[in-house]
Amino acid sequence: MDWLQVVVLALLQGLTEFLPVSSSAHLILVPALTGWPDQGLAFDVALHFGSLFAVLLYFRRDLIGMTASWGRSVATRQLDDNARLAWGVIFATIPVGLAGLAFKDQIELYLRSPFYLAMGLVFFGLLLGWADWRHRGDRSESQMTWKDVLIIGCAQALALIPGTSRAGITITAALFLGLNREAASRFSFLLSIPVILLACLLKTKDLIEEQVPVDWFAMGLGVLVSAVSAFLCIHYFLVFIKRIGMQPFVIYRILLGIALLAVFY
Repeated sequence: MDWLQVVVLALLQGLTEFLPVSSSAHLILVPALTGWPDQGLAFDVALHFGSLFAVLLYFRRDLIGMTASWGRSVATRQLDDNARLAWGVIFATIPVGLAGLAFKDQIELYLRSPFYLAMGLVFFGLLLGWADWRHRGDRSESQMTWKDVLIIGCAQALALIPGTSRAGITITAALFLGLNREAASRFSFLLSIPVILLACLLKTKDLIEEQVPVDWFAMGLGVLVSAVSAFLCIHYFLVFIKRIGMQPFVIYRILLGIALLAVFY
């Protein structure tokens, strides 16, 4: 890959991993429009590590507090807000892990097409718009119940469907449950940590088994650009979400779905 392809794909990964717009749709559309060759498994791993580093860095203080409280809760069985949030992230990750093990191959085989990507973008985009417009409330993430955690976790499993967007579906579910925009987004970002980590480990395993040659310059540049763009994305999304709401992302998803259909059909 040349440097332009590395930078563009890393920017896309960093931005779309945390915005409710579907990273898979972008990563299939851009190569089709540019004629670029497939970036390969090693580069995918690098981009995911960049995104993971960004979210860990941004939420480092929260994660330190959550980890300490979680450890105390294991020893004392007493839950404060941080411990409850840490357990919430763990429990909400279980459904997507089970669904991935059970259905990943079938989804890759039958649903990984531009048509289903476009349908997912439009349908789940409209669902996000409806949740933001009619159902959002004023609860924070510390006010979630275990039922809320379970519902958001099950919703996250739907992100295996192409075009859904992991961030988009978890924010949608949280808004339907009455969380405010900031709380829905923050919990979605925290939920991304174990999911991205698991994806990195699985892809690294595949990479080792395939013994793929590595372009270390592309890998290093990809990690850097993905990490910086993801960090800035998280920061500005949380800063401006009160002002902009979710509707601009709904409109963007619909336009992106139309663009996919126009390019491939």
